[in-house]
Amino acid sequence: MKLLSFDHLVLITSNLEKCLAFYEGILGMESVYHHGRYCLYFGMQTINVYPQPGAVPAAEHPETGSLDICLRAEGNIETARQELLDRGVTLEHDAVLRQGALGPMQSLYLRDPDGNLIELGFYQN
Repeated sequence: MKLLSFDHLVLITSNLEKCLAFYEGILGMESVYHHGRYCLYFGMQTINVYPQPGAVPAAEHPETGSLDICLRAEGNIETARQELLDRGVTLEHDAVLRQGALGPMQSLYLRDPDGNLIELGFYQN
């Protein structure tokens, strides 16, 4: 067996409306409701959103605000930074150099409405 990539992850939210507004309005994901839940789509990735812990099988101790994820982004980090600020986002940490899965990248940090840490990683071309 050889692992290829992540297919999806599950996000538990305490406020579905605020959660969807953030991921759609701030990060530009598309939400679709099917099979009893909302799914957020971007690129070839999916985040399944549950307003409470989902059906079995699930994480042993699912909680809101416990995710720490990095999303790869394209474009200019300074342009993205300004877009976020213009949308009223408070940055948790301004641009910083990090080591990503593909090498050095610059990252911005922010939090979603549940307190999950969202890192936006920008690789240099």
